[in-house]
Amino acid sequence: MNIKGTAHKYGDNVDTDVIIPARYLNTDNHAELAAHCMEDIDKAFVKKVQKGDIIAAGENFGCGSSREHAPIAIKASGISCVIAGSFARIFYRNAINIGLPILECPEAAKAISAGDSVSVNFDTGEIINETSGEKFKAEPFPEFIKEIINAGGLINNVQLKMNNY
Repeated sequence: MNIKGTAHKYGDNVDTDVIIPARYLNTDNHAELAAHCMEDIDKAFVKKVQKGDIIAAGENFGCGSSREHAPIAIKASGISCVIAGSFARIFYRNAINIGLPILECPEAAKAISAGDSVSVNFDTGEIINETSGEKFKAEPFPEFIKEIINAGGLINNVQLKMNNY
């Protein structure tokens, strides 16, 4: 699977409270969550994000609480992938569980700037900053994680497998 989008850039320790502020956690409506995604760190994010765009961030992206609202808000906003130096472990698992592709690649995360055009090949782990021409290599997903992401999340993946029995 390949994706291409414009980068939105953030620093280290972007926590779940700024990804989706706690005041919006009284809904499970994905569109409502997306409407407030990143607003406490980047008020313009929801106005400029386009379907297929990418977030590039520093270390420890998604730290804070274990709420799955954070990756849901990111995915529902149109983001197709998050590339970071590292992820908080619970955010990593929640992102995979809801079908949001995320890649750890510190070199790419540092080199990508806001507005850069970035392409990602999830089968090889290749990340290309098409604006600068730089190429990076992240660890590609194992097959079982590719299945979860391609199904749109863990629940969908399990349902597909149950229907095939």
